[in-house]
Amino acid sequence: MNLTISGHHLEVTPALREYVLTKLDRVTRHFDQVVDINVLLKVEKIREKERRQMAEITVHVKGRDIFVEQSHEDLYAAIDQLVDKLDRQVCRHKDKVQDHHHASAKRMSASA
Repeated sequence: MNLTISGHHLEVTPALREYVLTKLDRVTRHFDQVVDINVLLKVEKIREKERRQMAEITVHVKGRDIFVEQSHEDLYAAIDQLVDKLDRQVCRHKDKVQDHHHASAKRMSASA
């Protein structure tokens, strides 16, 4: 799995990098077929004080790219909300990929 964490108008500190890594462990625990993860942390240079900290993530899994973005006053809160959204989307993708149509026991014994 390739992981890229970058900052836009922001220096990515080791503490921030470690926080993102610990949060992404939850996603990789639910779905292990992740090929590539790109995380972009940025500070918007706008006048309004609310929702200035933004976090974006692009996860490349087998057959699909999942993109999530979240903004908040606090960057750590934005990362928390981002990982929650990403986790829901990854679980939904995992459910779509899995085959839920199993042959019944009667059909399996009749064909054998």
